[in-house]
Amino acid sequence: MATLTNDRPVRARTGLGLILAGASASSFGLSGPLARGLMDAGWSAATVVAVRVLLAAAVLGPIALYQLRGDWNLLRRNTSLILAYGLFAVAGTQLGYFNAVAHMQVGVALLIEYTAPIAVVGWLWVRHRRRPGVATVCGGILGILGLILVLDLRSGLSASWVGIAWALGAMVGAAGYFLLSAHGDGSLPGTVLATGGLLIGGLGLLAAGAAGILPMAATANPVTFRGFETPWWVPILALGVVTAAIAYVTGIAATRLLGSRLASFVALGEVLAALIFAWALLGETPRLLQFLGGALILTGVVIVRRGEDG
Repeated sequence: MATLTNDRPVRARTGLGLILAGASASSFGLSGPLARGLMDAGWSAATVVAVRVLLAAAVLGPIALYQLRGDWNLLRRNTSLILAYGLFAVAGTQLGYFNAVAHMQVGVALLIEYTAPIAVVGWLWVRHRRRPGVATVCGGILGILGLILVLDLRSGLSASWVGIAWALGAMVGAAGYFLLSAHGDGSLPGTVLATGGLLIGGLGLLAAGAAGILPMAATANPVTFRGFETPWWVPILALGVVTAAIAYVTGIAATRLLGSRLASFVALGEVLAALIFAWALLGETPRLLQFLGGALILTGVVIVRRGEDG
């Protein structure tokens, strides 16, 4: 009876963590199709990302202030964590990815970035001596194979070394997102971490634009999706509230419940979610091979979960 009693909270935490991780992955997956519509209407990628994260910071700001309850010492004690989260997990990942796609194919850049779970496993192994089990390794291999099928990389790796370097930078930023989300003693609320990181990341992107590293452009043209047209502010609001504010908060909460390793593998579902949203909003129909890849991703996540539980 004691074992069953102790197991229930653990299973409940894992179940809730998986639900939150799925919500986060789905929310992040929506960002690509929405951003594509805005960019087709004349927006630059850097402007879309900057507006997205700063709007999310504004939405979460009042909640973060309420959770702080005037305890500014809590912010001071976690300054390094918030700065690292904003610069690496938010700004670094986006800067690396968008610079990578300027030099190489989008699919290849995504594949390199989404090797982040392997980097997380490797870091935990080297830094904390947390050697992955056989199930974790097998699940990771299945997840990466699934990503290759989902991205349908038939044209091969035709990219410059500069593009590869930027994509590896995006991968490091994505790995940092999972590691930093699980970092700390739990005293800093996830919403406060997300708000601070989004603010720092957004300001970092604006600074990069002002320095000429990234082009900044925006228009008031209507945005066209599959079968309908909408004012520019509708996808902007969805990007800021759904794909950033909700996505980051649920992602941090999920990582704290599941751990950085398992959460990073569940987040691979973002690619499958992006394919579904791209099909619905942009008319990009996934191929049978991509559906098979999605099944492999989900199978890999299940295997990793069992490996972690064991």
